[in-house]
Amino acid sequence: MFLSFRLSDRVPKYNLYGRLHETLDLSFLYRYTKELYGSTGNPSIDPVVFFKLLITGYLENITSDRKLLEHCSMRMDVLYFLGYDLDEELPWHSTVSRTRQLYPESLFEKLFSKVFALCVESGMVSGHTHG
Repeated sequence: MFLSFRLSDRVPKYNLYGRLHETLDLSFLYRYTKELYGSTGNPSIDPVVFFKLLITGYLENITSDRKLLEHCSMRMDVLYFLGYDLDEELPWHSTVSRTRQLYPESLFEKLFSKVFALCVESGMVSGHTHG
């Protein structure tokens, strides 16, 4: 028996994460991060997924990588925002922590601020809480 299930069909059009998924273009992150990622070793977290995880943590007020990944794995709307399907494993929390350490502090702050600003510009996130 085959079931037809599309995550995109299960996330309401008015949902914050669904709207962010449809609106945000974070492809600029590849240009800024390509020097930080090697081509050997274990697969890295895609920079777009990494910053979407961080934005989710910020919006949900989750400061622990372990709790963030647990939270994301249980939310269909967040999985859709991240570009994951129900049967796909999210990165390990330790991989998220190690990825954060790849970034020089100034670059990390610049990119996170830019991603957050795009969320604000989209009209879906209030900018008064970011400082």
